[in-house]
Amino acid sequence: MTAGAAPEALAAHAPIADSAPRAWPHRFENAIVALALAAMVLLPVTEIVLRAVFAVGIPGVQALTQHLVLAVGMLGPALAAREGRLLTISTVQLFLSGAARIGAHAIANGVAAVVTVFLCVAAVQYVQSERGAGDELVSGLPTWWVELLLPVGFALILARLVWRAGERWPVRIAVLLAVVAAALVLGLAPLPAAKLTWPLLAIVAIATALGGPVFALLGGAAMVLFWGEDLPIASLPLDHYRLVVNPSLPAVPLFTLAGYLLAESRAPARLIRVFRTVFGGFRAGPALVTVFACAFFTAFTGASGVTILALGGLLLPLLIGAHYRERSAVGLITSAGSLGVLLPPSLPLILYAVVAKVPLDRMFLAAVLPGLLMATLLLAWGIRQRGRGTDAERRFDAREVRAALWDAKWELATPLVAIGMLFGGVATPVEAAAVTALYTFIVTMVVHRDLTLTRDVPRVFAECGLLVGGILLILGVALGLTNYLVDAQVPDHVTDWVKGNIESRWAFLLALNACLLAIGCVMDVFSATIVMVPLIVPVGVAFGIDPLHLGVMFLANMELGFLTPLVGMNVIFAAYRFGKPMPEMVRAVLPTFGVLLIGVLLITYLPWLTSWLPGTP
Repeated sequence: MTAGAAPEALAAHAPIADSAPRAWPHRFENAIVALALAAMVLLPVTEIVLRAVFAVGIPGVQALTQHLVLAVGMLGPALAAREGRLLTISTVQLFLSGAARIGAHAIANGVAAVVTVFLCVAAVQYVQSERGAGDELVSGLPTWWVELLLPVGFALILARLVWRAGERWPVRIAVLLAVVAAALVLGLAPLPAAKLTWPLLAIVAIATALGGPVFALLGGAAMVLFWGEDLPIASLPLDHYRLVVNPSLPAVPLFTLAGYLLAESRAPARLIRVFRTVFGGFRAGPALVTVFACAFFTAFTGASGVTILALGGLLLPLLIGAHYRERSAVGLITSAGSLGVLLPPSLPLILYAVVAKVPLDRMFLAAVLPGLLMATLLLAWGIRQRGRGTDAERRFDAREVRAALWDAKWELATPLVAIGMLFGGVATPVEAAAVTALYTFIVTMVVHRDLTLTRDVPRVFAECGLLVGGILLILGVALGLTNYLVDAQVPDHVTDWVKGNIESRWAFLLALNACLLAIGCVMDVFSATIVMVPLIVPVGVAFGIDPLHLGVMFLANMELGFLTPLVGMNVIFAAYRFGKPMPEMVRAVLPTFGVLLIGVLLITYLPWLTSWLPGTP
């Protein structure tokens, strides 16, 4: 793959464009998502101020904030579908050309569109039932009015999947007709549902392999299984709704927004300057800069691909100038991009806490030492890769260090704001995330003036909403699949089978690592969390494994999945960012993959790494 051949999977981090004739409607959509995120920040912050000064609060503030997440969770993926940036896990289209690539793209989008048709129908059915219930979100505002976002969002995604199925009208019309025909046959014809379950699942899997979006795989699988058991598909949007309005979930888009604001400003350059002035005189300096900077930004954005794309251009010249071989430098940057998964306030940490029903503050504490261990191992490898030249060495200059620290003081204080409010008992996790987002907004907009209010802020907010919305869409439909598996008592069967065939706790942990690593090769961390965590937590508890330890193990394996040759998303992003063919990228990340694998095994067999900071419940 060359730098000019960016697949749709890579487009997940391409900038939102508005230069087309449809620019005004696009800007309007972007503005709605941006306003929803802004309100999500301001409501909790206002609540904190009112509570502290006047001992009063905003009526229904928690419910309003949660339903703003619903707005981002449905309109964000509509933006992603508009831009062709729904998350995929296939690279097949990279190796196709001409008619084969056009056909694969049309099939992938067509099957995804059929899935979305039924998700839209199910959402309409759900809203109709909620309308009859007569519930109110806050005084005078019917809940079903807000829940209309579910069918509206799915309808927008559907229209854009068909539109982007081809670049020419004949292809689009053909896909539209095929989608309508398939929907009518599956929805109206008296078909033997039980006999068609496996063929339909195979069709959904093939479409995903051809480049279909992940949400269509998970949502399609859930609907086919529900249909095969003659169960109502209206439960799917219900599951999506319940997940998105979870009381802890607003922390996800808020911390992500803080990370995006920092990444889009000149903060990366200021932080890298700090690390260079402090550590530049040491042999470990360039590796320290790379590891710390990448871990910091991934922890806040929740997207290691963003880190690679944002920092890669700054870090690669630094490493090359320090006499690193280009392959080693690229491998170090690519691997460091995933380190923030285990460092607070990482999105995967928050999501695991929500799904596994463990306290978020304890989950953050449990992940600190394992996260530092993984960073230390990669740092040690990076130090060994540095060449012997000396022309890149820098003398320690206390005056320059003070100047760099002063210039970046606001960015360096960002983690202290989040962690201080969270563990100081001043605010809930959602309120701490809102304050952090507001803090980074003030720093980038007012203090440094890196971003402008009219040009940059709507774009950055829309980019954040696009990413978060795409993730929430995957999580919502994945929860439907998870609930089907729970109703089918799959966790119980898995627990019984494992206990009947594996007696040793240590053998179970080793087998679990192998299983999780395989899952990390084919699933993204977000959908894997929703689908797999409810299955593995009961089994782990049966073997006496603390859910916190299990969660850190799980996320460490998912971190490795980012580096899996050929299918790891960080490998793909880095190949695009650095203009390297995939075979060369695979050779670059294999050594770091091995180093981090050692870290996973240490985390697995040294449980005190996760239990020491949070202590016993």
